[in-house]
Amino acid sequence: MKFSRKPSLVTIWSLSLMLFVFWGCGPANTNNEVEEEEEEEIISSDPSLELLWESAADLTTNESVHYEESNGMLYVANIEGGPDEKDGVGSISKLNTDGEILERDWVSGLNAPKGMAVKGDYLYVTDIDRLLEIELATGEINQTYEIEGAVFLNDAATDGEKVYFSDMRTHKIHYLEDGTIHTLAEDQNNINGLQVGNGKTLYGLDAEGLKQYDAEGGFQIINSEVTGGDGLIVLDENTFIASRWAGEIFLIQDGTATKILDTTEEESNTADIGYIPGENIVLVPTFFKDKVAAYKLTY
Repeated sequence: MKFSRKPSLVTIWSLSLMLFVFWGCGPANTNNEVEEEEEEEIISSDPSLELLWESAADLTTNESVHYEESNGMLYVANIEGGPDEKDGVGSISKLNTDGEILERDWVSGLNAPKGMAVKGDYLYVTDIDRLLEIELATGEINQTYEIEGAVFLNDAATDGEKVYFSDMRTHKIHYLEDGTIHTLAEDQNNINGLQVGNGKTLYGLDAEGLKQYDAEGGFQIINSEVTGGDGLIVLDENTFIASRWAGEIFLIQDGTATKILDTTEEESNTADIGYIPGENIVLVPTFFKDKVAAYKLTY
């Protein structure tokens, strides 16, 4: 008996059906998986802040926090009394990077301390109408600069040579250089947050938005969405973090602002923020909540 090698029509039809099922189902599942992975990547790449820790609520109306790279410490300015009252109850606290309060009253007897910046061996602190120079090693006030005409000194920043500081109510930016006070810019509406980026470029937050300044006090507006900002961090020349006191924090990239934190419903303020660059940690003084909150930044 001879067996023919020619496949029957039934066999051909069965094989075709199997190939169709394999081709129709297999690749479709793979594409779905790829699409899901891509969607997950898009979601995970959205900028965000994740709460890491909170200090004890013993930092009375803390307005600003500064991370000092030279010694790994956090310095927190506590207004404690009125924000424009010369009452002598303000203080500076010292914390470690886990949020533990090491010295609650590292410096005491101040009025309403706000912005802070470190240049060399000194911490510079704005205090209503004066700029204080405090020794990092001892906490002793080394020098006091009375600022003529000042009303409400706020944030501070340094490029390693000059110490810049803002006066929110006179709408001016001043700076200290070689023991002398100068004025860089005037008519900066409610100027508050200051920070220096790479190349010693000064940036500021006021009622018009985020500004970049030149050496003569001229400026250009980088972002006009985040108006009335408080704290400012410069990640690079195109990337910034800005806070609004009421409880909002924004990531500004290439001129576009994205809100990455909103604690307004909890009535937890976001005042003059600080930053630990090696760990991408944003430090938030919560003002009336009397504590510092630390968040991991992803962007």
